[in-house]
Amino acid sequence: MRAPKTVASLEELGRVRLSPNFFLRDFLHSEIAQMHGLRNVPDDLDLAIAAGKALCKNLLEPLQERFGRISIRSSYRSPEVNRFGNENGLNCATNEKNYAHHIWDRRDAAGRMGATACIVVNRFIPYYERTGDWEAMAWWVHDHLPYSAMEFYPRYAAFNLNWREEPLRRISSMIPPRRGVLTKPGMGNWEGRHEAAYAGMLEELGK
Repeated sequence: MRAPKTVASLEELGRVRLSPNFFLRDFLHSEIAQMHGLRNVPDDLDLAIAAGKALCKNLLEPLQERFGRISIRSSYRSPEVNRFGNENGLNCATNEKNYAHHIWDRRDAAGRMGATACIVVNRFIPYYERTGDWEAMAWWVHDHLPYSAMEFYPRYAAFNLNWREEPLRRISSMIPPRRGVLTKPGMGNWEGRHEAAYAGMLEELGK
């Protein structure tokens, strides 16, 4: 596909269906781009679409099927937008670190394709706000879905959810007091099942 150069072609790009419930347009909004007049459209459309389809098929669709509607807080960033965010302290890692993450249309240094969306599981919000237990959702995803990385944030337990070829399967958090790494390969809690960690969540949300 060619990069859009008109409003009509951008509208058509937004209509690309990544999965039964998600279109590419759902992932292109950026507050940084909107406020600073930057272009947030992939250059390599074929790679971005392939990565987005994998993200939706493997992670977002099964998560939404299990827990109901997912809200996308942020997702795709063009290299231009991400670089501006990094250089101006807007919570963006360097472009190189975001290849195959928020920058869908670039492979990472090892040549792997990937894509990230920062999401909120709407139905999970009341449980999280009452208990502070973000780990329940983290462990459920860990046990059930082929993610590569998750990072959780305090507001609504929003989290970056990354799909990538050759997944790492690492969970971290910015939520006090449990900030840092929850699990990663080599840690004692990484292997096996973790039903006890999310049993209360499932009971409250309904199995």
